[in-house]
Amino acid sequence: MGVLMSRRQTVERVQKVSLAVSAFKDGLREQPSTRRRAEAGTSRQGTLEQEVQEGEEEASAGPSQPEESSASKAAWERLRDGRGVEPEEFDRANRFTPPAFIRPKRELHDDEPPDISLEQREQILNDEMCEICEVWTAESLFPCRICHRVYHDGCLRRMGYLQKDSTVEVTETAHTETGWSCYYCDNLNLLLTEEEMYSLMETLKNCKIIPGACLTLDDFLHYKHLVHKQQFEQPMAEAQEEQAALQFNALDPDKKGHIEWQDFLSHESIQLLQKLRPQNALLRLLTPKERERARAAFLALDQDNDGFIGEGECRQVRHTWFRKHQKELLSCNVSISHVEPISEGSPTSSRNGKSPENILSATKQVEASIDWPSFLRENVVYILAARPNSAALHLQPPA
Repeated sequence: MGVLMSRRQTVERVQKVSLAVSAFKDGLREQPSTRRRAEAGTSRQGTLEQEVQEGEEEASAGPSQPEESSASKAAWERLRDGRGVEPEEFDRANRFTPPAFIRPKRELHDDEPPDISLEQREQILNDEMCEICEVWTAESLFPCRICHRVYHDGCLRRMGYLQKDSTVEVTETAHTETGWSCYYCDNLNLLLTEEEMYSLMETLKNCKIIPGACLTLDDFLHYKHLVHKQQFEQPMAEAQEEQAALQFNALDPDKKGHIEWQDFLSHESIQLLQKLRPQNALLRLLTPKERERARAAFLALDQDNDGFIGEGECRQVRHTWFRKHQKELLSCNVSISHVEPISEGSPTSSRNGKSPENILSATKQVEASIDWPSFLRENVVYILAARPNSAALHLQPPA
């Protein structure tokens, strides 16, 4: 019993000492301010007019530099954390908290070729419960066309990811072949690792790009010139400038004269992935849904089932399906069907009575043939670039 009492007394003594130390520290914090007030009372009497004048000068000077830098810092932090331009303007009352995005990390085996079989089809299964509220309500769930997640439109609104007319667009396209990308898959910037994102942020800062700002053609070309000069230490050639102008037009499908920040960020993210990662590492980013659509496209082109397609057919697929589709296009599968047996009314159809099968066979004999693994490697970056819901073409295939 005496041992127990001594332990309790020891604990009480420690607590008292801790309280005394805390009070002493608080007194030290308050002491300088009290001393300054006392010194100000003796040495600065009669200077009220000067203080008022200094306050008026500070007010007329506008916001201080730390406030401006803090706003800029917050924008860069949102970019670093993968949130891009988060809608800060709406009221957060009765809304869900946005998720904390975790950037991926490179694994040791990422550069090894993945085993993606042409013959073995993959079973596509969506989640049964909403990714946000984890509630099952069957038909009211909207699936993502890229990943396995499903959502309620009400949950997406409360998260701030559906605003204005986007709710109608999700409702109309989520259950069609075109589909809708969720906020994870819609943001290509989330594919970057922390190191890759740091590299991109340094490039944007060096080129004086402000996060969230729209870019005109002059801004875009100026940025491309600076990046090219930093990378190659020489000016960009005229042909490369023309290609950059074509890319700007692809990012501005509505001809507004500027490109949105999110489209620019997606374009730069996919460009960086293409530059830093080998094709095998990019192939590991494909989801089962994307692999299955690529498999269906290849099998549709391989009419004689020999495991090869022509190089021209590969480019045709790249321009029709592996890019971001315009809203007026019906579905991804419709574009795939356009590169199946070529119709007689097609400009590439024969006018001398040859069948589509003979045309495809003759094409394969003239041009280089591409097998399934090569088909995936050459098109993987365009498959990834087709993820966003935006009508912009984030990576224009070469002509």
